[in-house]
Amino acid sequence: MKKQIVLATGNKGKLNEFRAILKDYEILTPRELNVDFDVEETGETFYDNALIKARALYEICKLPTLADDSGLCVDALGGAPGVFSARYSGGNDKDNIDKLLNELSTAKGRKAHFSCCIVYYDGASVVSATGETHGIITREVIGNGGFGYDPVFLSDDLGKTFGEASEDEKNKISHRARALAQLADILHGKA
Repeated sequence: MKKQIVLATGNKGKLNEFRAILKDYEILTPRELNVDFDVEETGETFYDNALIKARALYEICKLPTLADDSGLCVDALGGAPGVFSARYSGGNDKDNIDKLLNELSTAKGRKAHFSCCIVYYDGASVVSATGETHGIITREVIGNGGFGYDPVFLSDDLGKTFGEASEDEKNKISHRARALAQLADILHGKA
């Protein structure tokens, strides 16, 4: 029987990615356990927010948990929007992109990276892993795939925006996939 881990998400794409990489575990969601889970992310770092979610979920279900936090970090903006990526403008994805492009309209550099921190918590120990993927911010939306800042993030690895990339292409080099691969190695005692 596989060890059960509860993932702090309701996002099907994220769930599929976790299940595909952590094949030796049974990855469950709060919804599958009939648990209503929503926690405020008040941390100053991706690690802080992931840990807040992992610990809060563990207290509810008393099973090992996984939680992640991630965002876009733009060099010319001193790392912003960072932990505030999802709520950067106070609006939706389009509003966030519009604010980002406006703030970069006179910037000399457009280098950026997506960063992710994943935390595993079992009530006694905390294990974390991080991943990044680098690129630049385009001057306009290119592609209609993905979500969030994907259509304005031109990936160094892919040579196209995440908005143009297939889900499979993005998942192979994404910040979350890299953090998850690192975590899988740690959990399997390889790191």
